Amino acid sequence: MSQWLQLQQLDSKYLEQVDQLYDDSFPMDIRQYLSKWIESIDWDTVAVQDSLATVRFHDLLSQLDDQHSRFTLESNFLLQHNIRKIKRNLQDRFQEDPIHMAMIISRNLKEEQKILATGKSLESAGEGAVAAMVVEKVKLDNKVKDMKEQVQVTDQNIKILEDQQDEYDFKLNTLKNRENEMNGMTAKELERERMMIGMMNLDLKTKRQGVVNQLAEVLNLIQALVTDLISEELPEWKQRQKIACIGGPPNACVDQLQNWFTAVAESLQQLRQQLKKLQELEQKFTYDSDPIALQKSFLEERALELFKNLLLHSMVVERQPCMPTHPQRPLVLKTGVQFTVKLRFLVKLQEFNYQLKVKALFDKDVTEKKGYVVLRKFNILGTNTKVMNMEESNGSLASEFRHLQLKEQKVAGNRTNEGPLIVTEELHSICFESELQLSQSGLNIKLETMSLPVVVISNVSQLPSGWASILWYNMLSSEPKNLKFFLFPPSASWAQLSEVLSWQFSSVTKRGLNQEQLNMLADKLLGAQAQRNPEGQIPWTKFCKSVNEKTFPFWLWIEGILDLIKRHLLPFWNDGSIMGFISKEREKVLLSSHCSGTFLLRFSESSKEGAITFTWIEHDIHDKPVFHSVEPYTKRELTAVSLPDIIRTYKVMAVENIPENPLRFLYPDIPKDMAFGKYYPKPSEAPEPMDVENIEKSGYMKTELISVSEVHPSRLQDNMMPMSPDDYKALEQIVSSRDIDAMMSAEFQDENRDKD
Repeated sequence: MSQWLQLQQLDSKYLEQVDQLYDDSFPMDIRQYLSKWIESIDWDTVAVQDSLATVRFHDLLSQLDDQHSRFTLESNFLLQHNIRKIKRNLQDRFQEDPIHMAMIISRNLKEEQKILATGKSLESAGEGAVAAMVVEKVKLDNKVKDMKEQVQVTDQNIKILEDQQDEYDFKLNTLKNRENEMNGMTAKELERERMMIGMMNLDLKTKRQGVVNQLAEVLNLIQALVTDLISEELPEWKQRQKIACIGGPPNACVDQLQNWFTAVAESLQQLRQQLKKLQELEQKFTYDSDPIALQKSFLEERALELFKNLLLHSMVVERQPCMPTHPQRPLVLKTGVQFTVKLRFLVKLQEFNYQLKVKALFDKDVTEKKGYVVLRKFNILGTNTKVMNMEESNGSLASEFRHLQLKEQKVAGNRTNEGPLIVTEELHSICFESELQLSQSGLNIKLETMSLPVVVISNVSQLPSGWASILWYNMLSSEPKNLKFFLFPPSASWAQLSEVLSWQFSSVTKRGLNQEQLNMLADKLLGAQAQRNPEGQIPWTKFCKSVNEKTFPFWLWIEGILDLIKRHLLPFWNDGSIMGFISKEREKVLLSSHCSGTFLLRFSESSKEGAITFTWIEHDIHDKPVFHSVEPYTKRELTAVSLPDIIRTYKVMAVENIPENPLRFLYPDIPKDMAFGKYYPKPSEAPEPMDVENIEKSGYMKTELISVSEVHPSRLQDNMMPMSPDDYKALEQIVSSRDIDAMMSAEFQDENRDKD
């Protein structure tokens, strides 16, 4: 099987990594259409021979022509158009430089191999568990199917019993009439009729006993299903929902759960109707030791109890409380800001439509008797009562609260610093109550469900710490109502935390954290031995508390980087240009074997707000590697100039030295302009050449912000002395976009100083 086909069989998270390899410069369409041909070429060799690269480039264009012909035969106009467009773009981009195309293909094939190897190893490790889960779901589906078939068979048998009983009743009455009338029947004929009626009576009793036994067996099957749904499937779904709330795999199984709950409820309703039919048959005909008379009440009570138990567990929080302004951060609510929450009733019966009125309550039954006093108390504002219906929720029986918000009660002595926990560690819950009246059964069922614990903040600056609490609780707690969790928070193993940390990136970007990045974070939290001990324990205080005033919490550092990525670095993070999490020691190891000008991008470890820097390598006259790092760029600098522009225009300058850009290759060997060229300003956006006439009219020259590192000449002499990060201090200089050399001259600087 080809490499491309094997990749397509991997899990979606690995396919996302493959997707990041392909863009407009070399679209995935080519990889798809020409997969066999591409994999048959040694692109490593092609990438170092200009003549061979030219040949392969024209071969690729020919392959595209052949593909276009196939689409023509298929009369597929859209794909014909796409192929023509792809071919034109390739010619524009690689006609003069086919080696670049070969390098892209070579790199992509190697990255695909890495993804494939990782995916196969991890999936094979979890293959047994996944297969077991699938088997269990199939088994449950089969049980539900078997239940429905058994109920239908019972229904048919009851109809047969009814017909047989009617026939028996008719013949019995006919025989009695004949006996009374003595209408010419001989004694022998009369005896034969009596024997036939007797045999029908015995058969009828056998059938009645069989139907009763069958109903009992169906109830046993339903009871096992109800137990599976309530004790296993529903808790598993709620656990998956907890994980999905903190960025884990999406929890999209609620429809399947609803199908199971509804199927069982429908079968129970049908079975209860069958019991009513048996009661009618009993009223028409009964006898001593009649199995219907003896067992009907017990079967009815049992069916009703199962139905009631199923309904009691059918109301769930389908979508946990979340502020629409922060969709990736559910369960953290800010006072005065609206939030939404959605409920669903898993038993979807038409008779329940508009019958369930749900009310939301905050911190219900949180009292001193439970051993934990919540000092802050809140009122729910907005419409806190909704009616469940099928019309507003794509056919499911649901209700969505869209305009709820919290307001803190002003109580004397209600100070946030008086409690055992800080505000962002204080957990609260939202309870939902309803009532269901079953007129036919005379039942009045009170329904209740609760949200996962929420954190209530009063200022948006508390959001990161509040989210840290939600991460820790959802990752480690197995008790859904444990609001005292942070009085004695448990530690997390690195194996648990590393997965959750990766989710924080994959949930808001297209990339989670790879093993290299996680190793760096493990070392940061647990020391150099962390990688050898995945079960190493990280206490809550180490994750989200400051050891002293000079340090800041690990999580707030991660949060600052996440915010930096979302605001300024998202496309570069998604396409893999940013290595990000790597120690200074490790970056030297990686860069040391590469040519001068090779650089990589990593996040600063000293910035709480999030910052990014780049380190590049040079070699002195003795071919000894020398490493240089620039002062990290924060949100403030990246707001003024984008990262690709910084890399494009970055200069190293010393007195009497011509400024030059030392950055040549993005690690490992990608030409800088190939890696970031697609993010450079388009020609229409580029600064226009200087127009003397316009300058004279406006009095201003066109300018461009660039980063320049000032270095003392002695540091550059013979490239012998390595420079510290302080030597390369990024300065924003306003320079002319036409002639950088001239603008760096003393004359130009003096002239501008006079104007100022």
